[in-house]
Formats: sequence, C-alpha cells, structure tokens
Amino acid sequence: MLSTVREAPLYERLKQGRVRCLVCERRCVIEEGGKGFCKTRMNIGGKLYTLVYGDLSAVESRPIEIKPFFHFWPGSTALTFSTWSCNFTCPWCQNWHLSRAEPDPARANYVPPERLVELAAQRDEGVCVSFNEPLMLFEYSLDVFRLARAKGLYCTYVSNGYMTLEALRMLRESGLDGLKIDVKGGREEYRLYNSADAEVVWRNAGEAKKMGMHVEIVYLVVTGATDKEEVIEECVERHVKELGPDTPIHFTRYFPAYLYHEPPIPVEKLEWCYERARKIGARFPYIGNVPGHRYENTYCPECGELLIKRFGPRVLKYRVTESKRCPRCGAEIPIVGRYVRKAVWFF
Repeated sequence: MLSTVREAPLYERLKQGRVRCLVCERRCVIEEGGKGFCKTRMNIGGKLYTLVYGDLSAVESRPIEIKPFFHFWPGSTALTFSTWSCNFTCPWCQNWHLSRAEPDPARANYVPPERLVELAAQRDEGVCVSFNEPLMLFEYSLDVFRLARAKGLYCTYVSNGYMTLEALRMLRESGLDGLKIDVKGGREEYRLYNSADAEVVWRNAGEAKKMGMHVEIVYLVVTGATDKEEVIEECVERHVKELGPDTPIHFTRYFPAYLYHEPPIPVEKLEWCYERARKIGARFPYIGNVPGHRYENTYCPECGELLIKRFGPRVLKYRVTESKRCPRCGAEIPIVGRYVRKAVWFF
C-alpha cells in the first residue's frame, strides 16, 4: 500500500461493510470502495483509510502573525504545511487550487513526520497546519504534534473549526497549543455556503478554550455574503459571551477569488466592525488584510497605549513587558509565549 494511505484512528464500523468517519461533523457514512465528502478518506475493505498521510502540497516557514495569531508567540515563525481538499465549499476560497483539488495517492509527495519536525526544529519555534483545512491531515497532525512537542515546538491549526469533539480531544492530547478558527457568518450563511451548522464551530471554539488551548477568531467580511451588520453583531456578542472579552477577534478584508467576484469590502466597513466590537466588549479586536492600518496594532485596553505595532505580518515594535503587562498602566496583556525577535522573515 502507498505511504500516504494509512488506516484512520477515528471511525466507526457499521453494518454491510459501511463505515462512519468521525473526524469532522459531517460524520460521513461511506460505502465500501467509496470516499467521504472531502475525498481524503476512503472505505477499503470495511475499514477507513486516509489517502493523504504526509502528502504535502506546500511547506513554508511563515510568521505566526500571518495566520493570524496576534497573541501567540509574537514575532516567531512556524513551519507551515498543507495537503489537498476541504470539508467546506466556500465560493471565495483564496487557496482553491489546494482546497478544490482531489488527492491522488499515486502522485503523492510524501514527507515523513520525522523529517518535517526536523526541518522545523532547525529554524522555527513551531509548526502549523494551514493553507487548506488542516483536518484533512488529521492523522498526520497527531504524529507531527507528538514529535514537535518532544522537540519543544508549539503546534497550531488554522481551521474552519468543524471537527468532532473526539477529534479535538485527540489533537489536544497530541500537542495542539493554538487554534485559529474562521467564522463564516451566521446560521444562514453556514447553511447557504457550506451546508454546515454554525453551532458546531462555536461549540468547538469554547471547548478548545476549556481544554487550555489558545484561541483566536477570524471573521472574513465578504461583500454581499457575511457583511450584514446584524449578523456581525450577533457573532461578536457570542464571541464575548462564550470565549471571553480577551480572546482576539480579527475582521479580515475579503478580496475576489475562485467563484466569487463581488468587489472587496470597503475598509470603512471593517472599521465599523472593529469599533462595534469594542463597544460590545471585545478588548482585542483587529482588522486584517489592510497592511499599515492602525487597527492591526495591539493597544492596551485600559489606557490605550500602543503595545505592538505591525505592518501586515511584521512586528515593527513590541512594548509588552516580560511579565506581559502594559508598560504605562500595568494592565495584564494576555499573550502566550515569549516575543521572538527575528532578523529574517520567510515567505
């Protein structure tokens, strides 16, 4: 059997040779010889197999701020890797060349987890599964995270947050430290664009916090799709109530891509999102995809002091004290890990 085809650890055997995948909340029931919704898992002889174990479509060392993680190991880099396909169908996907590609084990680019972690340990502070939905690499992630943790590296996911609780627990036990979740609108937007349930995403964000993971939320403001003010307000209210006012929330600017060609969201709308989030109670809102904007910086929520100045993924100035407090008023600033000053950025 090919190196990238491995029996999956998380599934249920059913009658008549069928299996139920338990990695994401689609919980696909798969007939023998068939594949699930994402096409990365297949029923072979009444057992579930991943087809993409270590089949990497990209490997890059990237700033953690580009994920974006703004309160997690600032200034550091993570060796970022991906595979193929997705369990969502966002028509504006920026990485559609990866997320819409069906894997082919016969043409796989196999990278052993030991080799990947060895590369990360040479120049990075952590590892990150990103670019396409990281759940597609769930089985590989478990092995990479165990090895990375043993090397003292942090482990992160940039995800749509649609995993089962069983999968989330296994990721945490293997070493997942940070989870960035893309929230894709309200209930209706999830149903319309992804045939998915928004409740699952908020449930997982809350559970990840309870498990001790660092969580940041991104809300992509898409023209004509996720830009309704009442929907944004509802999401912010839920964010503050369920994840807490100190959990960062990023309002990211949409640009046309893949099948969706509405004009980019106006910067003024993003500024409204930021200011509305502050009024509702979010202490660390941000604007994304607008390099140089004042709202991509971190300010002390108590006295307004500029603490972290950014330009896109670059940290230009860092003034949070070693005890993670504002140098002006002493307010505690919730940041995980130490600040890493790097002379070279990898893109």
